[in-house]
Amino acid sequence: MRLLVLGGTKFLGRAAVESALERGHEVTLFNRGKTNPELFPEAEKLRGERDGDLSPLEGREWDAVIDPSGFVPRVVRASAELLRGSVGHYVFVSSISVYRDPYEPGFGEEAPVFEVQPTTESVDEEYAELKAACERVLEEVLPGGHASVRAGLIVGPHDPTGRFTYWPLRFAGGGDVLAPGPPEREVQFVDGRDLGAWLVRVAEERAAGTFNAVRPAAPFGDLLETCRAVAGGESLIVWADESFLLGHDVSPWMELPLWLPGDDAPFLQADVSRAVGEGLSFRPVEETVADTLAWARQAGAPLVTPGDRGSAGMDPAREAELLEAWRRN
Repeated sequence: MRLLVLGGTKFLGRAAVESALERGHEVTLFNRGKTNPELFPEAEKLRGERDGDLSPLEGREWDAVIDPSGFVPRVVRASAELLRGSVGHYVFVSSISVYRDPYEPGFGEEAPVFEVQPTTESVDEEYAELKAACERVLEEVLPGGHASVRAGLIVGPHDPTGRFTYWPLRFAGGGDVLAPGPPEREVQFVDGRDLGAWLVRVAEERAAGTFNAVRPAAPFGDLLETCRAVAGGESLIVWADESFLLGHDVSPWMELPLWLPGDDAPFLQADVSRAVGEGLSFRPVEETVADTLAWARQAGAPLVTPGDRGSAGMDPAREAELLEAWRRN
């Protein structure tokens, strides 16, 4: 297969390209050449800008395109319109964030999504609305010729966010670990390598439609026990009540990754049967945790960088204060 990847050298795109090359496909990367440009010397590399210079893509043909780097409807429209007629299938990486609350446990692809027109192109301000609008653009430009893959939290080696990496690193550091109770709360995530390989499969089979792409929900306690076992420490998991954490202004999701309180909790309980039916499969959680920890250690990733807006996890000093306050509670 002749496969075009828009991006392809950072995290999910990187995983997709690795899988495509392993499967013997002819891969073309289109990007600016600024992120890990040394990767994949065997792939064709076209340099350009998604927002401004798509000319290197003109007059070319591919069997499919994987788009893990589309966030703004205007930019996605430009690539979709240019590639219409010159690619056999368009695989777009959307987000499970496109769903509107209230969330029902086990919600499927037919659940309500954001339908309002974004008022900004700032991903920080209207990420969900922008991704939903990108999906509508593809439905308009490429009806029946695309897949919208609504990815959940993507984790594993090369994750730049720390939103999963925090937990393996934290247990590797030892000591008592503050966790958001109850332990039976269900959470979801997906290893970027599993998702990347499946994106290639979707392109190969020209699977069309919308897919929730994330692991089946499982108890948070099981994940943290796995992190503790893999890290090899003797840490004690201290499960603090949700009301205590909110009362002490602990930030859900970023300060304690994978924690969504109250009515938001079912957001991490999506039905994934449609994607599984199309071949999405998952490696053992132990492998994801072990590989993530090994990569983080090799890369020198910090546990958390206080004050860094893009850094997930709790500052050790704040965790110690909260653990003491919880014990006095």
